[in-house]
Amino acid sequence: MIYLYSLLTIASFFLALQINKRLKSVLLNTFVLTVFILIGVLLLVNVPYEHYMAGNAPLNNLMTVSIVALALPLYEQLRQIATFWKSILFVTTFASITAMLTAGGLALWLGANPDIVATVMSKSVTMPIAMAISGHLGGIPAMASVGVVIAGVQGAVVGYVILRKLRLTSSEGIGIAVGATSHAIGTAALMEHDVKASTYSSIALVLCGIISSILAPLVFHLLYMVA
Repeated sequence: MIYLYSLLTIASFFLALQINKRLKSVLLNTFVLTVFILIGVLLLVNVPYEHYMAGNAPLNNLMTVSIVALALPLYEQLRQIATFWKSILFVTTFASITAMLTAGGLALWLGANPDIVATVMSKSVTMPIAMAISGHLGGIPAMASVGVVIAGVQGAVVGYVILRKLRLTSSEGIGIAVGATSHAIGTAALMEHDVKASTYSSIALVLCGIISSILAPLVFHLLYMVA
């Protein structure tokens, strides 16, 4: 009975998908609408968040499996990656290091404890990887997932709009920028505007996840060496 919350999540997503098809709103994309619908339903029927999370376990458990699924975009785009691999690798490496340094450095400057610094450093990679990085560094995986969602929603809502306002017209550039900062949530939202950009975004989110996993311990120790 409790796993009906998983069906609620799926139903909310499909309802949000239908609403988005009618609204075609950049701000109210499918992910944001799904969150709003779920919050509204849970508040209306007075369901505690803990009960919802327990009942949504089947979907939550798929997050770990999704790490393996991230290899698919890399396989599908091997030819394009082979052509531009130096540029893609440089940009994603730079973006990964910058995201970790700025998030961790700001937290450190504000007086955060090491566990908080370790938690916020992984905000720009997809949730399963972020939680693994945070846990490995001594952070709080559950809190890291919140940071990931916030970063993803920001990118999904305003990322594409900001890049277009900056007169960036390259689908490749837009995709890599969104994927490197807003991971899977931003990539899913980008698919509604530019399929080619979403392909490059998926490449960036995979590479940033791999690079961040490798470099996060080094960046974490570097921050405390400099401090």
